Amino acid sequence: MTAEQTAPAPTGSAPATSDATASGATAPRKDHRWITLAVIALAQLMVVLDATIVNIALPSAQQDLGFGTDQRQWVVTAYSLAFGSLLLLGGRLGDLFGRKNTFIIGLVGFALASVLGGLADSFGLLVAARALQGAFGALLAPSALGMLTTTFRDPKERGRAFGIFGSIAGSGAAIGLLLGGVLTEYTSWRWCLYVNVVFAVLGVIGALVFMVKPPKADRPRIDVLGVLTITLGLVGVVYGFSNAETNGWDDPVTIAMLAVGVVLITAFVFIETRVAHPLLPLRVVLDRDRGGSFVAIGLVAIGMFGIFLFLTYYLEQTLGFSALQTGLAFLPMPLSIMISATQIGGRLLPRVGPKILIFAGGLVAATGLLLLLRTDLDSSYAGTVLPALIVIGLGMGTIFSSAMNTATTGVARSDAGVASATVNTMQQIGGSIGTALLSTIFADVVKNSLSGLNAAPTKLQQAQATLDGYHAAFGISAGVLVLVAIASGLLINRQSVRLARLARAGSDTTGSVPVAAH
Repeated sequence: MTAEQTAPAPTGSAPATSDATASGATAPRKDHRWITLAVIALAQLMVVLDATIVNIALPSAQQDLGFGTDQRQWVVTAYSLAFGSLLLLGGRLGDLFGRKNTFIIGLVGFALASVLGGLADSFGLLVAARALQGAFGALLAPSALGMLTTTFRDPKERGRAFGIFGSIAGSGAAIGLLLGGVLTEYTSWRWCLYVNVVFAVLGVIGALVFMVKPPKADRPRIDVLGVLTITLGLVGVVYGFSNAETNGWDDPVTIAMLAVGVVLITAFVFIETRVAHPLLPLRVVLDRDRGGSFVAIGLVAIGMFGIFLFLTYYLEQTLGFSALQTGLAFLPMPLSIMISATQIGGRLLPRVGPKILIFAGGLVAATGLLLLLRTDLDSSYAGTVLPALIVIGLGMGTIFSSAMNTATTGVARSDAGVASATVNTMQQIGGSIGTALLSTIFADVVKNSLSGLNAAPTKLQQAQATLDGYHAAFGISAGVLVLVAIASGLLINRQSVRLARLARAGSDTTGSVPVAAH
């Protein structure tokens, strides 16, 4: 038995139990851990890039299937509604039935839904396929992050693993823009969906060959009331923000959906304090380190939409880039994220803790966004956009690797899935808020810039007003990333380095409660 399995628990608590001892499962062989990481990262990439790869394909799909511009948002909203609202349920199902099982089911289901969408001959079928993608993605994403959490136990290895995973989470959207541009330009919009089959087949083969047999686990009763309230509550919130983007914040549907969503989520929190087997044990989110990391992840998702959404518009509509050129233009950012997440965040987290890294990452990313305020109607890509993307990537990579690692550190193995689902939920809710909030601000700024004209605006005036809108979105996004730095400084505990040392010794604690080492 290794030192990891026999390390003493903190004073006053029962000895910590290793995963292998507690469940009878065999830990992944050392030479397979990194292959397992590759499989997990591949699945995560598929889920993340699917949000933007389809956006690139939407104009072609609209022309092919003949649906209106006012209907187009449902191709995106159907995915986000199903994905965002079912994540916590998907995470808990992984905890109950084995994350390898739900990982494989999620991959297969996502691939089949993608094929259905690629074969769609009507708008309704395409929307239904996107909703199915979201549902299976909600099963797949927390299973992937949960397995990563329980596979890497050594703090140094864990830091490197989460650096790689964080770089995928942070750069997947940009990779989706590039891949979507290539596929749309040289094949068909349908291949933006079919390509998921390639990811899924490789993922299933890797899971079957290299991932360990899932441990036997107790299967307590599903918290049905909790599932209903949080699922419907998240549907209300996500739909409310989506509706605000198109119909405004004062639209009755927007107000009603957001109000119902908040009430149901509040009811969910109350229910979780009363039931014997809660869907989301509140101990998972009330820990200062994890809670601060969840907040940081949600805020980063808001800020990122200022980059991907409006910078895409700027490159294509103002500078005249094609879809493929836009995808290539974003490429330096994911490369910068990968370098930062693996070489800075992954290496320094066990030494300095997440507080400093997330704080610094937020300020660096905010600086990159402020550099985008230099964009003009005739700016050069190399002199203006490229430096900003590199700086943003350096900050984002540090945030993602540190926050995701910290958000899943110290949880019991039985809670790893739901903790991972909470990470994904914060990203999804943050993205919904970011899309609605920044789109509304953008539209208001453009309208105000043109409101004082006595005649119809010229093309130059319209372009300048649009640029003003982009600058407002970039500025707000930079402010949100400053909030990331502030939140990490105020919420995340300075004891994170101490916890890393405990993990290195082989114990994993949350407060004084012993949990299974992982």
